[in-house]
Amino acid sequence: MKPLLRFDKVALHRGGRLLFEDLDLALGAGEALQVAGPNGSGKSSLIRLAAGLLRADRGHVQRSPLALADDNLALDRELPLERALGFWGGSVERAMDSLGIAFLADVPVRLLSSGQLRRAALARVAASDARLWLLDEPLNALDGDGAARLAQLVENHRSKGGGVLAASHQPLAGEWRRLELVA
Repeated sequence: MKPLLRFDKVALHRGGRLLFEDLDLALGAGEALQVAGPNGSGKSSLIRLAAGLLRADRGHVQRSPLALADDNLALDRELPLERALGFWGGSVERAMDSLGIAFLADVPVRLLSSGQLRRAALARVAASDARLWLLDEPLNALDGDGAARLAQLVENHRSKGGGVLAASHQPLAGEWRRLELVA
């Protein structure tokens, strides 16, 4: 079966330094891979490369249709949350409910707290039909309930044949393979 994400002999330079080279990885249906390492080791750059937002210096990246949650919210801050998420389509109500933010449906995005904004970004990903999810520091600003809901969301996605690549220096709940980057 074809992997959802594949890196073959990938090298990437950023800011004048080599982050990684000859990187091989494959992420298949039902799998979760956590990219870990210290600040500046290239975790976020690897996610951006997987998303197609950066180009590899060498090697080849193959990816399935994907959804990305990173520091870019990608929601209209003036719209009520449900309408802002609705722009992206998908099962918005179910995604908001799974992340515990359905009660915020009519609140303008600009009025949400940092944790609520993180949950909204994750809801955008969850509402998508993408089998491949890319999550950059998904636990940032989440409280215990938000982290537990994220773990359940990831597990549900994996059980339906989805794959998740997450960059985080914090431990993620559930079963994850790990790729450790060094600074």
